[in-house]
Amino acid sequence: MEAYVIGVACTAFGKRPESSFQALSREVYLALLEDCGLSPASTRLIEQAWFGNCGLGQWGQGGIRGQVCLTPLIEEALFPERVPIINVEGGCATASFAFHGAWKDVLSGQARVSLAMGVEKLVSPDDPARVAAIFATAIDQLEPWRWRDYYTRAGELAGKPFETGPGRTLYMDTYAMQAAWHMKTYGTTQRQIAVGASKNHHHGSLNPKAQYRFNLSVEQVLEDREVSWPLTRSMCSPLGDGAAAALVCSAEALQDFSAAARARAVRIRTSQLSGGKYRRLDEPGLSQVAARKAWAATGIRPSEIDLVELHDATSFSEIYQLEMLGFCPVGEGGALVESGATALGGRLPVNVSGGLVSKGHPVGATGLSMVYEVVRQLRGETGPAQVHNARLGLIENGGGVMGFDEAACAVHLLERCA
Repeated sequence: MEAYVIGVACTAFGKRPESSFQALSREVYLALLEDCGLSPASTRLIEQAWFGNCGLGQWGQGGIRGQVCLTPLIEEALFPERVPIINVEGGCATASFAFHGAWKDVLSGQARVSLAMGVEKLVSPDDPARVAAIFATAIDQLEPWRWRDYYTRAGELAGKPFETGPGRTLYMDTYAMQAAWHMKTYGTTQRQIAVGASKNHHHGSLNPKAQYRFNLSVEQVLEDREVSWPLTRSMCSPLGDGAAAALVCSAEALQDFSAAARARAVRIRTSQLSGGKYRRLDEPGLSQVAARKAWAATGIRPSEIDLVELHDATSFSEIYQLEMLGFCPVGEGGALVESGATALGGRLPVNVSGGLVSKGHPVGATGLSMVYEVVRQLRGETGPAQVHNARLGLIENGGGVMGFDEAACAVHLLERCA
């Protein structure tokens, strides 16, 4: 069995307090129908749906989140009745889990066409405490001594004591400690992190749906307000709202779509997951596990990949994930980014969308926004941000925190068909 992405959609990311969860769901769903040429009558092709979200519980909707958000569309005969909707949550990897579920639906034969959608709101002017409560769900609240002890020990080894502070989440401090340890161990520099941030802000300036659409020089990144050394504000992803979606179908179901839609279909070569643990600082992370599973499942080599969308919640993450994904030896990610190889026009363009630091990071939608970006690249539809003749794209998306690991990770490989 083979699975294809037949349609993708993404809202603009940014501070959208006026947009409800239902409104964001409607916006991205209607854009998805337009992308793959489905009329309301032909949406009966959709047999299954996966709905990703992290924060709706803080608005009082702890369960049946997808059912609630899609009900208005069902009542207007825009979404088919009686379709099972499965709600998923995996921290920042939530939307990737939804995509993985849709892919498995098709591979298993349980559905010919399956929908994956991620919707999130992280801007709450009327109740800012909601945002902190959403982020608190991504780390162990039952036995918090586990991560407190881990970070205390890690801080001693990294030469950066574990401490939290105002104006930032706990996660920025954990990324900062990882960066400090990497700098101490491998000679990575703050400037190399800033090069990646500057590069992705430039990429974001080319993306009409990015939250930040301005350029920043390396010096401006370094001079920006410190969040948690060595990270400055320009190296960290912002809070925002948004939604993204993808429609996955079987090879047989491709025939139910128009010739124009079929010509733009993208093949899913694989979608692999891994789980986190409290690892040693010198032990590879869970993204290496997911990536190796993806390479083994497809026979594709890192050298064959034309572009990458990876989870840069901070710009240090790009350096680290390039190492874990196998694009350079461990300890050489900083030099790879500094060389310019990961910029648009380089040999391995990374986060041409702007990445999380510029495109934005509405956590429950992020993974599918990455699918949206890579699919459009493989179709050749990204205008001035287009990677020349892109055929194979890799997506890495992590979510939640377990020490210096994420709690969960997804790696997808997508391939242009034509």
